[in-house]
Amino acid sequence: MVVIQAEESNKVDPTTSKSEPPTSANANRDASDGFETASDTELPSDDDAGNSNNDGGASSSGGNGPPQADSDHALNDDDQLKQKALAEANDAKSEGNKLFGDGLFEEAISQYDLALQVAPDMPSSVELRSICHSNRAVCFLKLGKYEETIKECTKALELNPTYMKALARRGEAHEKLEHYEEAIADMKKILELDPSNDQAKKTIRRLQPLAEEKREKMKEEMIGKLKEMGNSVLGRFGMSVDNFKTVKDPNTGSYSISFQR
Repeated sequence: MVVIQAEESNKVDPTTSKSEPPTSANANRDASDGFETASDTELPSDDDAGNSNNDGGASSSGGNGPPQADSDHALNDDDQLKQKALAEANDAKSEGNKLFGDGLFEEAISQYDLALQVAPDMPSSVELRSICHSNRAVCFLKLGKYEETIKECTKALELNPTYMKALARRGEAHEKLEHYEEAIADMKKILELDPSNDQAKKTIRRLQPLAEEKREKMKEEMIGKLKEMGNSVLGRFGMSVDNFKTVKDPNTGSYSISFQR
């Protein structure tokens, strides 16, 4: 039973090329699925960091021109290496998207993993890493590996707490595992971000009776185990738990026990 379509046609967010802006069709697709998500466009370069480093170096000393120039050159080289790594990560993500579209989920997971390995630890890579974790999650969801789906969505949300598609996917995986309380909690987080989200509201209404039914079943199982333990002890005295009757209070849901001979 599916909780929420995380993406239209269950496709991973397509990645636009570096030379072309996102198409209006992609934008409409993201808007139509009911969840506001992190953008899946190519990430901007980290120019601001390089500029701030150069500005800071210019004001740090006077008269030591050549050493400062060497320092600036080193900083620029470092920025270039980071940008190259970021481009490689984006390429790996794009390849993962293509493999996902072909239904090759294991291979797509490997490409997203590669993107995560080569992505530099810098502010402009946070969105990319979050998306890759979320895309790995939907691959695991397709493969029926729901525990892995939950782990990847949690990693995506650690990087981007407002990533509603990751919340939706994690909620769906929780429902598959009959973790109804956890699924409801994820839907409530979506409503905190988007109070008008009808899908999340409908899902909560659908899952609440299932969660209540599971709670009652767990109580019955617990009582059954307690009866078994009680009989093993009371049997030594010629009694059984049948001498004890449990009565549920309809107002509080709690149980009381009375002894009967």
